[in-house]
Parts: sequence; C-alpha cells; structure tokens
Amino acid sequence: MGRLVVIEGLDGAGKRTVSAALTAALHEEGASVATLAFPRYGRSVHADFIREALHREHGDLGESVYGMGLLYALDRRGALDELNAALRDNDVLLLDRYVSSNAAYGAARLRQDANGEFVKWVRELEIARFGLPVPDTQILLRVSAEVAAERAERRAQSEVDRARDVFETDDDLQVRCAAVYDQLAAGSWLSEWRVVDGTTIFDATGTARALVH
Repeated sequence: MGRLVVIEGLDGAGKRTVSAALTAALHEEGASVATLAFPRYGRSVHADFIREALHREHGDLGESVYGMGLLYALDRRGALDELNAALRDNDVLLLDRYVSSNAAYGAARLRQDANGEFVKWVRELEIARFGLPVPDTQILLRVSAEVAAERAERRAQSEVDRARDVFETDDDLQVRCAAVYDQLAAGSWLSEWRVVDGTTIFDATGTARALVH
C-alpha cells in the first residue's frame, strides 16, 4: 500500500499550488503519485450540495454545522473505493483536504477546540464508521487569515467559477479555524503532521524525499 499524504490549511493557503509542486517533486524521485481534491465538485452529488449550500442555496442547510459535516463525510465515503485503489496502485496518494478539514471548520463554526465534541464526532463518523483510510502524514500550510483571504479574493477575481463562499468571506471563522488546525497538528490528530510556513517558498523536493524514504 502507498502512503496517504494530506495537505491541509485555510481557504487560500495555497494547497493546490503545493500539491502540484509536491507531485512534480515526487515524480522526480521516481515515485508514482495519485492526486485527489475534496470536495469532489462536479463528480459527487454530496459535493455539489456543499457548493450550493456555501453559496446560500437550499434554505438553511449551510447553517447546519452537522448537516454540512455529514455532506463532507459522505463525499469522502463515496470515494472510498477510489482511495483504496489509488493507495494500492501508487507509492503516494496526495489529497488536497481530507478529514481534518471537516474537523477544523466544524469545530471553528461551533467555537469549539480540537478536544471538543465535533472533532470526536468527525473521527467516529469518517474513520470508525465509514472506514476511510487514516493518513500517514498531514501537511499544514500555515498562513494568517489575512493572507489567506487576500489569496482567495485574487483567485475569485481571476477564476470565473471560484467566487468566494460563506466560509471564505467570514474572517472570524478563518481565524478560529487556523487555531483549531494548530491544535490538531500539535496533538498529532490521526497522524503525524508537518507544519509549513505557507507564506514562504515551499521546499517540495525536500519534503518529497522525507515522504518516500
């Protein structure tokens, strides 16, 4: 089985950019790599409901922390066969967001910390009940909420399908979410974590060597 590596961080932290750089670096190391981003917009009905709810469709669905958390979890449950196949057939499966995103954002919305009930619920639901594979390593791209918001705004202006959603426009939520991410990383939630300064150039090659050797 390959290694399951997850890139986590705030909206606008640079996860997609780092995923591409790390994939290229791993290929240079001779490793086979599969990639997947969650939510799986356009591929999963649950992910599409998420996108719509984040843009204020479906009444008060977006206001339900547990309702949204369940949709995120069901999106990943629907990808379980794909995840297991990718792990079986590749040296590394690299994910842009995974279970910890659900834990961090839901806890932040409820103003709980990493030891709260929501984080426990996510672990019980996604790992214990749905049987999703546990990460080997999680990489936290740490940036300030201000930097993340600026990047998300630039992305929204340059990409017609990336208008900022209700989470991305809630600056206080982003600050609280960053704090929960730090707690999850410090507590090695689900796996070991590597914390990377997302405001600097990411050393993809060095991290790649650490992951495949």
